[in-house]
Amino acid sequence: REFTTPLEYRARRRIGYSHEQGLITRFVVQLEYRIDDRWREVIRFDHDPENKHGHDVTTDGVHMDVYRAGEKNRSEEVFPPMNPADALSFAEEHLNQHGKRYIERYEEWLETGTK
Repeated sequence: REFTTPLEYRARRRIGYSHEQGLITRFVVQLEYRIDDRWREVIRFDHDPENKHGHDVTTDGVHMDVYRAGEKNRSEEVFPPMNPADALSFAEEHLNQHGKRYIERYEEWLETGTK
Protein backbone atom coordinates (compact mmCIF):
# COMPACT_ATOMS: atom_id res chain seq x y z
CA ARG A 1 0.00 0.00 0.00
CA GLU A 2 1.13 3.51 -0.73
CA PHE A 3 -0.30 6.92 0.16
CA THR A 4 0.78 10.40 -0.86
CA THR A 5 -0.24 13.57 0.98
CA PRO A 6 0.50 17.03 -0.47
CA LEU A 7 2.05 19.33 2.13
CA GLU A 8 2.77 22.42 0.06
CA TYR A 9 2.92 23.27 -3.61
CA ARG A 10 6.32 21.59 -4.03
CA ALA A 11 6.36 19.14 -1.12
CA ARG A 12 4.60 15.91 -0.24
CA ARG A 13 4.73 13.07 2.25
CA ARG A 14 4.76 9.55 0.82
CA ILE A 15 4.04 6.49 2.93
CA GLY A 16 4.30 2.92 1.75
CA TYR A 17 4.15 -0.31 3.67
CA SER A 18 3.80 -4.05 3.32
CA HIS A 19 2.19 -6.35 5.84
CA GLU A 20 1.77 -10.03 6.44
CA GLN A 21 -0.93 -11.43 8.70
CA GLY A 22 -1.58 -7.95 10.08
CA LEU A 23 2.07 -7.25 10.94
CA ILE A 24 4.14 -4.55 9.19
CA THR A 25 7.02 -6.26 7.36
CA ARG A 26 8.54 -3.16 5.76
CA PHE A 27 7.74 0.52 5.33
CA VAL A 28 8.96 3.85 4.03
CA VAL A 29 7.88 7.29 5.24
CA GLN A 30 9.38 9.97 3.09
CA LEU A 31 9.30 13.73 2.68
CA GLU A 32 9.79 14.70 -0.96
CA TYR A 33 10.33 17.97 -2.82
CA ARG A 34 9.55 18.58 -6.50
CA ILE A 35 12.28 20.05 -8.68
CA ASP A 36 11.79 20.24 -12.45
CA ASP A 37 8.78 17.88 -12.35
CA ARG A 38 10.78 15.24 -10.47
CA TRP A 39 10.27 14.29 -6.82
CA ARG A 40 13.45 14.20 -4.74
CA GLU A 41 13.93 12.70 -1.31
CA VAL A 42 14.46 15.12 1.56
CA ILE A 43 13.90 12.92 4.62
CA ARG A 44 13.38 9.16 4.71
CA PHE A 45 12.49 6.68 7.42
CA ASP A 46 12.42 3.01 6.50
CA HIS A 47 12.19 -0.50 7.82
CA ASP A 48 13.39 -3.08 5.31
CA PRO A 49 15.48 -5.75 7.03
CA GLU A 50 15.80 -7.82 3.84
CA ASN A 51 17.48 -4.98 1.91
CA LYS A 52 21.20 -4.41 2.53
CA HIS A 53 20.60 -0.62 2.41
CA GLY A 54 17.48 -0.77 4.59
CA HIS A 55 17.17 -0.49 8.34
CA ASP A 56 15.71 -2.97 10.80
CA VAL A 57 13.91 -0.85 13.39
CA THR A 58 13.61 -3.82 15.75
CA THR A 59 17.39 -4.00 16.23
CA ASP A 60 18.88 -0.79 14.76
CA GLY A 61 16.34 1.69 16.11
CA VAL A 62 14.53 4.25 14.00
CA HIS A 63 16.85 6.05 11.57
CA MET A 64 16.18 9.25 9.67
CA ASP A 65 18.09 9.56 6.42
CA VAL A 66 18.73 13.13 5.27
CA TYR A 67 19.17 13.77 1.53
CA ARG A 68 20.96 16.61 -0.16
CA ALA A 69 21.82 17.07 -3.85
CA GLY A 70 19.91 13.88 -4.65
CA GLU A 71 22.05 11.65 -2.42
CA LYS A 72 21.93 10.53 1.16
CA ASN A 73 23.89 13.07 3.18
CA ARG A 74 23.68 11.39 6.57
CA SER A 75 21.69 8.98 8.71
CA GLU A 76 20.70 9.76 12.28
CA GLU A 77 19.28 7.42 14.89
CA VAL A 78 16.29 9.28 16.27
CA PHE A 79 14.66 6.64 18.48
CA PRO A 80 15.72 3.32 20.03
CA PRO A 81 14.55 -0.08 18.72
CA MET A 82 10.80 -0.67 18.54
CA ASN A 83 8.32 -2.78 16.63
CA PRO A 84 7.66 -1.79 13.01
CA ALA A 85 4.06 -0.61 13.56
CA ASP A 86 5.14 1.81 16.30
CA ALA A 87 8.11 2.97 14.20
CA LEU A 88 5.81 3.68 11.25
CA SER A 89 3.54 5.77 13.48
CA PHE A 90 6.56 7.55 14.98
CA ALA A 91 7.92 8.44 11.53
CA GLU A 92 4.55 9.79 10.36
CA GLU A 93 4.17 11.91 13.49
CA HIS A 94 7.75 13.16 13.26
CA LEU A 95 7.17 14.48 9.74
CA ASN A 96 3.83 15.98 10.82
CA GLN A 97 5.65 17.93 13.53
CA HIS A 98 8.93 18.78 11.76
CA GLY A 99 8.23 18.53 8.02
CA LYS A 100 7.87 22.29 7.48
CA ARG A 101 11.30 22.90 9.05
CA TYR A 102 12.91 20.22 6.84
CA ILE A 103 11.30 21.75 3.74
CA GLU A 104 12.56 25.22 4.66
CA ARG A 105 16.08 23.88 5.21
CA TYR A 106 15.99 22.06 1.88
CA GLU A 107 14.86 25.26 0.14
CA GLU A 108 17.77 27.11 1.76
CA TRP A 109 20.14 24.50 0.35
CA LEU A 110 18.58 25.05 -3.09
CA GLU A 111 19.00 28.82 -2.85
CA THR A 112 22.67 28.50 -1.94
CA GLY A 113 23.29 25.97 -4.71
CA THR A 114 23.94 23.10 -2.31
CA LYS A 115 20.88 21.00 -3.16
